[in-house]
Amino acid sequence: MTQQPFELPHFYMPYPARLNPHVDEARAHSTEWAREMGMLEGSGIWEQADLEAHDYGLLCAYTHPECDGPALSLITDWYVWVFFFDDHFLETFKRTQDRAGGKAYLDRLPLFMPMDLSAPMPEPQNPVEAGLADLWTRTVPTMSADWHRRFSVATEHLLNESLWELSNINEGRIANPVEYIEMRRKVGGAPWSSGLVEYATAEVPASVAESRPLRVLMETFSDAVHLRNDLFSYQREVEDEGELSNGVLVLETFFDCTTQQAADLVNDVLTSRLHQFEHTALTEVPAVALEHGLTPAEVAAVASYAQGLQDWQSGGHEWHMRSSRYMNARAEPTTPWRGLTGPGTSAADVGALLASAGAERLRAYTHVPFQKVGPSLLPDFHMPYQCELSPHLAATRVRLTDWMHRMGMLQEGVWDEDKLAAYDLALCSAGLDPDGTPEALDLSARWLAWGTYGDDYYPLVFGHRRDLAAARLTTQRLSDCMPLDGEPPIVPANGMERGLIDLWAHTTAGMTADERRAVKDSVDVMTESWVWELSNQLQNRIPDPVDYLEMRRATFGADLTLSLCRMGHGPAVPSEVYRSGPVRSLENAAVDYACLLNDVFSYQKEIEYEGEIHNSILVVQNFFGVDYPTALHVVHDLMTQRMQQFEHVAAHELPIVYEDFGLSEEAREIMENYVVDLQNWMAGILNWHRTVPRYKAEYLARRAHGFLPDRAPAVPVLG
Repeated sequence: MTQQPFELPHFYMPYPARLNPHVDEARAHSTEWAREMGMLEGSGIWEQADLEAHDYGLLCAYTHPECDGPALSLITDWYVWVFFFDDHFLETFKRTQDRAGGKAYLDRLPLFMPMDLSAPMPEPQNPVEAGLADLWTRTVPTMSADWHRRFSVATEHLLNESLWELSNINEGRIANPVEYIEMRRKVGGAPWSSGLVEYATAEVPASVAESRPLRVLMETFSDAVHLRNDLFSYQREVEDEGELSNGVLVLETFFDCTTQQAADLVNDVLTSRLHQFEHTALTEVPAVALEHGLTPAEVAAVASYAQGLQDWQSGGHEWHMRSSRYMNARAEPTTPWRGLTGPGTSAADVGALLASAGAERLRAYTHVPFQKVGPSLLPDFHMPYQCELSPHLAATRVRLTDWMHRMGMLQEGVWDEDKLAAYDLALCSAGLDPDGTPEALDLSARWLAWGTYGDDYYPLVFGHRRDLAAARLTTQRLSDCMPLDGEPPIVPANGMERGLIDLWAHTTAGMTADERRAVKDSVDVMTESWVWELSNQLQNRIPDPVDYLEMRRATFGADLTLSLCRMGHGPAVPSEVYRSGPVRSLENAAVDYACLLNDVFSYQKEIEYEGEIHNSILVVQNFFGVDYPTALHVVHDLMTQRMQQFEHVAAHELPIVYEDFGLSEEAREIMENYVVDLQNWMAGILNWHRTVPRYKAEYLARRAHGFLPDRAPAVPVLG
C-alpha cells in the first residue's frame, strides 16, 4: 500500500451529515444515464466499476439530503457529467498537454447551453457534449432566467478555466496563494455546485443574488469545499497526475514548509472560511434581507439555500471519507454528535471540538487597539517599473486645494489644508498618468482626494459615534448623487456629497449608459466596502484573510480606477476580453500589490494611532499567531509574488488571450497600453507612499490622532 504523504488533520465540521433516502434510486438512474451518454464501456475513461467505486449517488445523497427522488437523480447526473468531464479532459488534453485541442473542445460546450431552449443545438460529438445537452434540456425549464444566466456563467467558468490548469502544467508553474484561491473557485466548480443547491432547495431572489452577503456565502462555501478536496486528493492529484493546482502544494511551496505543515495550514484556512460562512449567515444575510425588503417567502428561500450549502459541507466531507477516489485512511472522525455510525460520523469529543473552534473564532475579536508599534518597517520592494511624473503637477496641486475648499471638504473637521498638503494626492495622480492632460490630471487628483477623504470620514465620524445606521444612509445618498438617466442629483448635505456630484458630472459627460453604469457600480462597491469596514470596527473583528484581501480591493477603489482606465479603449476591445481569466488576473495582481503596499506603509498609522484592524499585516499576525516582523515578511513575499504574477501574465498569458479572441492590431495595441497604464499605476503609488508625510513617524506624532468636528457633519435625519 502506498504510504500517505501526510496525516489528514482534524476537520471542523459541527453539523451531522444526513443521507437522502432516495440514494439507491439515484445510483441506479445515474448508471443507466452514464451508459446511455457513452461514458462507460468503450469511452476509454470509465468502466462501470469506476463509476460504482466513485459512488456519485452517495455524494449527492449526502450533499442534498432533503430533495425528492427525481431531483436527486437529476443532480446526480450533473455530478457524473462534471466528474467525467474532469477525467476526460485530463486524459485527452492535460496528459498530452494539448492546449489548442483543449480550447477547441471547450469552445463548443456553450453551444449546448442556449438561453432559449427552442434554439437548435449541434450534434454531440462526444459523451461530454451529449451529457450537457441532455442535462440542460432537463434542468432549465423549472428555473428562472436569472438562475439560467448565473448557472451558465458558472458552468462556462468551470469548463474554460481548465485551460488555466493546463497552462500551469505546461509551464511547470505553481500558483501563489491569492491567485490559487481565486482560480480554484472557478476550476473547482463549487460556485457551479451552489447553483444546484438552489435547484435542490430554493432559488435565491434575484434582488439579493449578487449582494455581498450572498456572494460571501457562495465563496466561503466554495473555498471550504475546494480546500477539503485538496487535502483528500493531494496524493492522487500531485503524486499520480502531476497536478500543480492543489492548495497543499501551493502553501508548501509558498511557505517552504513540510507537506504535513502545509496540510495543517490548509485546514486552518478551511476552518477560517467556515467561520466566515457562519458569521455572514448570522449577521450580514439578515441585514441584507431587511435592506431589500424581502418577503417572508423570500427570506425562507435564502434560509433554505444557506442550509443547503451547510448540508453540502457536511455531506461532501462524509463522501470524501468513503469514496475510493480519495486518500482517507486513518482520517479522524469529525462529527461530535453521538449515535451516528460510519467513517465520518463516529462519536467525537464535542467539548474539545467546541473549545478548539471557540478559541479560533474568539481570536478574531481579541485585538487590543492602539498598541504602540513604532515606525513602519519598510522592506526592499520589488518594483521593475520606473515612476515618471507629469509636468502639470504643480498647477494641479493648486487647483486641487481650491476644489476641496469649494466642495466644503476642508471645513467639516475631518481634513484641513495642512492634511491635504501632507497627503499630496496630486503627486499620486502625476505618477499614475504621467502623459495625461492638465484636465485629466485634475480629475484624477480630485477622485483620489474624494476617495481618500471618504475612507477617512467613515471611521472618524460614524465609527466614533458607533452609528452604522447613519453610515448606511450616507452610502445610499452617495449612490443617489450619481443619476444614470439625466435626472437631477439629490441636494447635497455635506462636502462629500457635493464633491461626488461634481465629479460625476465631469466624469460621465459624453459617456454611454453602460459606461455610466460601470462607474456608478464601481463607486458603490467602494462606499459599501467602507460600511463593511465600519461594521468590523464596531465589533472589533479582524477579518478572515481571504475575505480581507478581496474586500481590500473594494476599499482601495480598485474597480473605480480600472473602469476609468478602460473608458478610452472603445469598442476595439470586446468586453469579454476584460472578463477573461488572464486579464482579471493581471488587474488583481496589480491591485493587490498596491493594496499590500499601502498596508506596509500605513501599519503604524493604522495600528498605533487609529486603532484600525483592516491591515494585511495585522490580519496575518492574528491568523498565524506571529509577530510583526514575521507577518511583514509574509506580506512582502506575497507582494513580490503578485508583482511576478503581473509580469508573468503580461508576458505569457495576454498573447494567448489576443490569439483566443482574434484581436485586431488596434485592440492589441490598446491592451499593451493598458498594461503600461497599470505599470505606471503601481510605480506611481509606490513613489507617492515613499514621498508624502502621511505615513511618516514624525507627521503621525503631530497629526495622526486627527480631530473630530465641533458638530457632526450634516447627514439627513431619518424620518
